[in-house]
Amino acid sequence: MEFDITQTWDSDPVTHDPIRIVFSPGAGGLKMEVFAPFFNDPDAPPGPPGHAFPGLWNYEVVESFFLDSTTENYLEVEVCPHGQHLILLLSGVGQAFVQQLPMVFNAKITGDSWVGEALIPWSYFPPNVNQMNSYAIHGSGDKRTYESLYPVPKDELVEGQKPNFHLLKYFRDFRLQSIMGEDWVQPESDLWAGKP
Repeated sequence: MEFDITQTWDSDPVTHDPIRIVFSPGAGGLKMEVFAPFFNDPDAPPGPPGHAFPGLWNYEVVESFFLDSTTENYLEVEVCPHGQHLILLLSGVGQAFVQQLPMVFNAKITGDSWVGEALIPWSYFPPNVNQMNSYAIHGSGDKRTYESLYPVPKDELVEGQKPNFHLLKYFRDFRLQSIMGEDWVQPESDLWAGKP
C-alpha cells in the first residue's frame, strides 16, 4: 500500500517530487518504507543513528499516525534521513503516555534523495486502527515546510492557523487488514492495556 504526500498542511501543492510511503507486511510488524528528496535542512539531530531521538519533529522528518477514532488512541511513528526515529503512543489528542520505544530503522542518503525502512512492532499499534495520516517536515526558519497526506481543506482554514498534525478529524479510513489480509487479526498489546 503506497501513499504520496503531494500537499502542504494547508492544501497547497508541494514544490518537489512527492515523498512516498509504502506499507507492507513485515516480520512481527508493519514495514514502513520512505522514499523522499533529501533537503539537508536542518542539520542532522545530535544523536546516534538507529536510536530514538526526543523532539525529532524539530528536524527533517517523515511521520505516520495510526488511529482508533473511537477512542482517540493512536501511534505516531517519526523517521529521519539521518537514521534517528521516534515512537509516541498517545491516548487523547496530543497526550503521549509512552515515548522513545526502540524500533529497527535504517536510512540511507544518496545525493539529493534518501530511503528509509522501519519495522513497526504490532505491539505499538492501538487496538482497532481504523484511520491514518502521514506528514513530512523540512526546512529551517521561515522556510520550514509542513506537508500532509490529508491536509486541512482550504475552506476550513482560519486566520492565523498554524500546522497541527494532531487534528484527528482530517485522518482518513485505513485498515491494517488491507495490507495483511482480511483474515489477519491484530495481536493484542500490553502497552495499550487499561486505555479506553
